[in-house]
Amino acid sequence: QVQLVESGGGLVQAGGSLRLSCAASGLTFSRFHAAWFRQAPGKEREFVGDISRWWSGVSTAYADSVKGRFSISRDNAKNTVYLQMNSLKPEDTAVYYCAAAANKGNYAYWGQGTQVTVSS
Repeated sequence: QVQLVESGGGLVQAGGSLRLSCAASGLTFSRFHAAWFRQAPGKEREFVGDISRWWSGVSTAYADSVKGRFSISRDNAKNTVYLQMNSLKPEDTAVYYCAAAANKGNYAYWGQGTQVTVSS
C-alpha cells in the first residue's frame, strides 16, 4: 500500500522559513516524479513545484509565486522529498500536499496534507 506522509508544517512569522517533508512508503520515491501543491481556504488547489524522478536528472520547476523562495530536493536513502520554504509571506498560508507520479503530471498518489500558516 502506497502512503505519502507530509510533516513539518506549522505557524511561522512572515519572512521566516519552514521545511516540509514527504516520506513515502510502498513505493521507491526516486522512481517517481514528485510535486508539491497547496490549497488555501476558499481557493483552488495550485501547483507549487515539482522534481523529476532520479534517472531523469535533477530537474525542478516552480510556480512563479514561489520561484526564488522555495526549493524541492530529494533524499533517496530516506525515500523522502522536501520543500524548503524561505521568505514566507502570509499569502503562502495553505494546506500543502505532496504527490507522486509515474508519468509526469499524472499524480496518482497524494499525502494527507500539512498546514502552513504565515502570520504578518
